[in-house]
Amino acid sequence: MRAVIASEPGGPEVLSVIEVDDPVPGAGEVLVEVAATAINRADLLQRMGFYPPPPGESEILGLECSGTIAALGSDVSGWAVGDQVCALLAGGGYASQVVVPAGQLMPVPSGISLELAAALPEVACTVWSNVFMIAGLQPAERFLVHGGAGGIGTFAIQLASALSAKVFATAGTPEKAAICADLGADVAINYRDEDFVAVLREAGGADVILDNMGASYLGRNVDALASEGRLVVIGLQGGTKGELDLNALLRKRGAVIATTLRARPRAEKAAICASVVENVWPLVADGTVRPVVHTTLPLAEAAEAHRVMESGEQVGKILLAV
Repeated sequence: MRAVIASEPGGPEVLSVIEVDDPVPGAGEVLVEVAATAINRADLLQRMGFYPPPPGESEILGLECSGTIAALGSDVSGWAVGDQVCALLAGGGYASQVVVPAGQLMPVPSGISLELAAALPEVACTVWSNVFMIAGLQPAERFLVHGGAGGIGTFAIQLASALSAKVFATAGTPEKAAICADLGADVAINYRDEDFVAVLREAGGADVILDNMGASYLGRNVDALASEGRLVVIGLQGGTKGELDLNALLRKRGAVIATTLRARPRAEKAAICASVVENVWPLVADGTVRPVVHTTLPLAEAAEAHRVMESGEQVGKILLAV
């Protein structure tokens, strides 16, 4: 099969398409013929040598895909060869075939093309598990997402708005702020011109914050929390080590939660996928929540897709068609 690998840690130029052995599904696994995959920031980190896959998982990049089931391993029920699916992966998506634990398969939502479905698994599972399953965002609560025009942000805005939260989103340009507003953000903040902390304080504070920046935003995020607010850190674009004012957190009776999806046990990821299918897929199927795609490139242009993401210019997801 064809697969994209990084020949060594480095820039996008280290990515190339090679031929590798076809994967074989084991017990509880299925083989998927990949239609499309999507770029995630974790892929860039893995390419640079900073984010290796969990032990035993594929070294091939790619944390999600869509495609058609080509074969079933033993002890798999509920799926059949020929089913169209999308999947949450620990690796292996940048390839023409991938082996997937059966619990991490999800049906393609009604009304979504097979290729477009590749834009859904990572954002849907990340947003649903962190914002709703862990942080427990409730209707009428105030929700802040950083990077509102990115893949996670565009999905989080729509989902939180659909479930009746008051949505705040940050973005780096007036154009991206306008896109956030169009997607359902009640307040879109151009962080180059406005202080999100001041905006949230005036509104009463954020009940839930979804943060991809990490250290550089830690203190300001705590300042922006409401009483009993929950800060969920899912990325480290702004560094790994920050100073936390515990007194400020104590006064707010707040919580700081840091999570990662890739390294969770398969059983936990299966539970998340099942909850997404139950709670999120109906909103996708009726058009309330839609994947936002910036561009689609062929698998052979994975390096260019990485360059586009690193430029910071994209809105929504970047897909690779296989």
